[in-house]
Amino acid sequence: MAAPRPTPRYVPAARRLRDQIEAARAEGALPEQMVLRLTHSDVDHLKRDRSLAVSDISFADGQMHFLGVRVETGGVGESVLERGA
Repeated sequence: MAAPRPTPRYVPAARRLRDQIEAARAEGALPEQMVLRLTHSDVDHLKRDRSLAVSDISFADGQMHFLGVRVETGGVGESVLERGA
């Protein structure tokens, strides 16, 4: 009999997105070229995450940035990082 599959652990949105951004940067992508297309839920989680440094999220001219990457909210079923050109 096969062993039962382990229950996947929840990874907070901030950790998951930070890992994606760091991987993209390591491959040479620039933050100003990237766009985070996030679900409304992930945006809410980022805004409420008390473990984030104040400098991790910024709001200017009606635009949200996470770790220097522009955030677009909604229109996606799953949050995704677009690396740009």
